[in-house]
Amino acid sequence: MAQNRRKFIAQTLTASAGLLLDSFGALAETPLNFQVPADFSLKILATNWGFQGSMEAFCAKAQKAGYDGIEVWAPTTTEDRFELERATKAHGLEFGLLVGSGSSDFKEHFTQFIQYLKNATPLKPLYINCHSGKDYFTFDQAQNILELSTTAGKAAGVPVYHETHRGRICYSAPVTRALMDRIPNLRLTLDISHWCVVSESLLDDQKETVNLALSRTDHIHARVGHQEGPQVTDPRAPEWASALKAHLAWWDKVVEFKVQQKQPLTILTEFGPPMYMPTVPYTQQPLADQWGINVYMMELLRSRYLVKK
Repeated sequence: MAQNRRKFIAQTLTASAGLLLDSFGALAETPLNFQVPADFSLKILATNWGFQGSMEAFCAKAQKAGYDGIEVWAPTTTEDRFELERATKAHGLEFGLLVGSGSSDFKEHFTQFIQYLKNATPLKPLYINCHSGKDYFTFDQAQNILELSTTAGKAAGVPVYHETHRGRICYSAPVTRALMDRIPNLRLTLDISHWCVVSESLLDDQKETVNLALSRTDHIHARVGHQEGPQVTDPRAPEWASALKAHLAWWDKVVEFKVQQKQPLTILTEFGPPMYMPTVPYTQQPLADQWGINVYMMELLRSRYLVKK
């Protein structure tokens, strides 16, 4: 039974490949309502989320696929720091780092978070992306984390961004709006798929807040979510066209802001493995190829936002 199910899925995916590629090409060629200059700086990074292998193997795979760099959790040991620097240098890749604490106690969380941040800054990454706080921290506690971490990054000369992520401080559009109003220098990593889940919508009724967030965005996690989940099965599939178009419109606006401001942008393609990736019941076989989807997203975004030379 399981073998027949796997065979059916493989045949279905093969049969629909032409349709998927046609949809991908059409979206990539949809004209923007602004011009992207030839000197616009866009770096697209790969995630090692779900990758089973060494840092060396991951960097080799990212380089072969055509990525500009990688985003990984900040290493906590001397050996891991050395391996990250060695592998990225060997394969000509840049890197961004993730930091965050899982502690539910604010004092412990705050101490850990700031220490992780201080440990990451000497590596001089492109940026530090923060999984900041917890969604149940008070507003004042949240403000303390955001302000102090941003100040620490500025002192070290490393950009610090705070991700719009469920379970964290910036888990929803209205909460993040209040924080943006309070903290003028708050800069975001936009993973807007989380807000779609929290609001159970594509945010059509929160356009003013979304536009403010887009103007504060310096880094994008390019995963397509929908009203009921943080990740569509496959963004190339026609049933997810409305979700993909909504996310592209948001990302387009971020690129437009960066072009106007003559500032660079980084993007991480971040479709995740099971259980973010839906699976077949019982066998837990992924319904799509995570790495393949992320590479398609890289190609789509590069085609859309970079002038062909």
